[in-house]
Amino acid sequence: MSSRRPIYVNPAAASERCDFTPARAVANFHRSLPNYAPTPLVSLPELAAEIGVKSVFVKDESNRFGLPAFKVLGASWGSFRAIAQHLGLSATETTLEDLSVKAKESSISLVTATEGNHGRAVAYMAKLLGIPAEIFAPQSMDEGTRSRIASEGARVTIVQGDYDQAVEKAAEQAQGETVLLIQDTAFDGYEDVPAWIVEGYSTMTSEAEEQLSSLGLTANMMITPVGVGSLAHAVARHCKSRGVGVVAVEPDSAPCLFSSLRAGKSTSVATTATIMNGMNCGTVSTAAWPDLQRLVDACVTVSSYESHSAAQYLTSKSVPAGPCGGASLAALRRIAKEESSLLSHESVIVLLSTEGARQYPIPKDVSVEDAVGLTQTLTQIDSSNPTLSISDGAGESEIADYLAAWFAHRDIESHRVETVAGRPSVVGVLRGSGGGKSLMFNGHVDTVSNSSYEQGVDPLSGVIALKNGQQAVFGRGSLDMKGGLAAALAAMATIKADKHGKLPRGDIIVAAVSDEEDASQGTQDIIAAGWRADAAVIPEPTMQSIITAHKGFVWVEVDILGVAAHGSDPASGEDSIMNAGWFLRALEEYQKGLPEDDLLGRASLHCGLIRGGEEPSSYPGKCTITVEFRTIPAQTEASIMEDVGTILSKVSEENPRFKYGTPRITVSRPTTKLSRDHPLVKKAVASSTPVLGKTPELGIVPFWCDAALLAEVGVPSIVFGPSGEGLHSKEEWVTVESLQQMEKIFVNLIEDFCN
Repeated sequence: MSSRRPIYVNPAAASERCDFTPARAVANFHRSLPNYAPTPLVSLPELAAEIGVKSVFVKDESNRFGLPAFKVLGASWGSFRAIAQHLGLSATETTLEDLSVKAKESSISLVTATEGNHGRAVAYMAKLLGIPAEIFAPQSMDEGTRSRIASEGARVTIVQGDYDQAVEKAAEQAQGETVLLIQDTAFDGYEDVPAWIVEGYSTMTSEAEEQLSSLGLTANMMITPVGVGSLAHAVARHCKSRGVGVVAVEPDSAPCLFSSLRAGKSTSVATTATIMNGMNCGTVSTAAWPDLQRLVDACVTVSSYESHSAAQYLTSKSVPAGPCGGASLAALRRIAKEESSLLSHESVIVLLSTEGARQYPIPKDVSVEDAVGLTQTLTQIDSSNPTLSISDGAGESEIADYLAAWFAHRDIESHRVETVAGRPSVVGVLRGSGGGKSLMFNGHVDTVSNSSYEQGVDPLSGVIALKNGQQAVFGRGSLDMKGGLAAALAAMATIKADKHGKLPRGDIIVAAVSDEEDASQGTQDIIAAGWRADAAVIPEPTMQSIITAHKGFVWVEVDILGVAAHGSDPASGEDSIMNAGWFLRALEEYQKGLPEDDLLGRASLHCGLIRGGEEPSSYPGKCTITVEFRTIPAQTEASIMEDVGTILSKVSEENPRFKYGTPRITVSRPTTKLSRDHPLVKKAVASSTPVLGKTPELGIVPFWCDAALLAEVGVPSIVFGPSGEGLHSKEEWVTVESLQQMEKIFVNLIEDFCN
């Protein structure tokens, strides 16, 4: 059973009707525009046979007045009506030429906000009339779309925010006497223009009806994409005036209509990245909402991958379609699979393909929800850390977008945390039924450099192959630690898809964090943002041992001071590098007495860096030594700094020529040590034993990980993940069996701990 967001079905809509007769003036106006022609209605008999219906047709809007989308139908009529009303002219008696002359005389300009095609359509209409236009767009709009809008002669202004914020900026700009807002979403005090835009779209549905009639057919269902809801409004009014069913489709990542229908009231949603640009809207038009709530028979959300696959299919049938154009077909495929009661053998279905083919990044499939498949997918996304090595890293943006889409596909709450541009973390939360304990899985999505991978081998392959007689997933990050994160995601999906629909009482949190390989920016960010849980699992590769403790570390920089002078002038110079030897000898003696822990063993230190001097011919004025202390609970930053200060002071007493600066901590990370009697540890053992067929080992690890940061803020944490080899090396892999086992273990642990 899938964990994805369900289809919304409104049985009452079947009997709903409305009065809707498209104004003849709208059709006449569109016929008066240059190069008017009805767009094709293309039959897809193979698709109809595949899903078991009478006929499937697609209304191909890939070329409407030379533009690659239907939007110009609404934008042109809305602009015409708005300008005519502003100038006190009759919309039925004024020609386009007369309107152009008078608009230019009155210095009229147009403004709107857009995700793509609507803005270009308004720009087209402004160019046709010979007047200026300014188009506001969200920061997520790609350069190609921006340039296409600008090619129509409009000024494009990018807003640092999403579509809804772009609408706000456009509305603010339209405060001028002669600046008219041509927006396809209605809001309080702004209803007329959106209503005219809806009227404009009626030309498309009327054409489809006439084209079917010429074949002796009548539609039973029309499937329409939804952005702000204006097109869907026009389609719903047209269809329900004739008793035809209406299905609305939205991106997984922008389900504003779905969320509103489910809530029974208009509800705004935060949107995330999608290739369905024109549908990426977070609020339903206030003018459209009442009718959509009453008239829509079903509302379906689809993933970017599903819309991409559908667009490819349409293109293979000579219907050039972009992702928004493929959305209707993606919705039909989902209905046929999950809600076939909406269809019959006599169904005649019209799909609205609302945009032509365009360039877009090819998305990955978010329907994958088993640990092995997810490990493959995540490994195929380059998320190499950009600050870790001299090689350029891709950063975490692409993998964060994928994970946000993965959560959205399942209607799982998610939050993007990005305090440093290009270094996002994503937190997904499956809310429990209440009263239980929350459990966080914290996994990093960054990897070390791909350049260190074996030459000639694709580090992002994610392929499954044999290794040491076992099936394994190969690629950079497969083990460290996309495999562990994938197991946690798969467990969350399994819990959500539980056939009885009984969620645990406590919340399940998956924090996919950035930058653990370097400075742990991601986990520090989510902690600063307030994310906590009653316990946490860090699914780093522990070879299926349960790790309850690891050391911390502190980096201390010490400047040993000398006096710079020419190498030929020993009387003036003081050699800081030579004097550093006194400190190093004292440090070597000090380490013999470092404290010891009953579990973690003895603390340690080493000198990781030494820098000094400018050239061989000069006495060095400063030598800087960086000492790394690997710490146990008995040590603190204060105790270490006190010890370093004491060492320096004693050396200075022994050697009056020895001078030094104030030592400083550059990086500090805490230790973590959880009692083996802690309930989290006991429940992890109990959850693992039946899956592994043995009691897992309890142990410690020599490396540091984000568990310590969580423990420091009161979240008891263990480190527990899959098996494999090749961390940071030229060949990395994680065993398939351990991924499958960890998924089952995490499901058991969630059900036990969160209840």
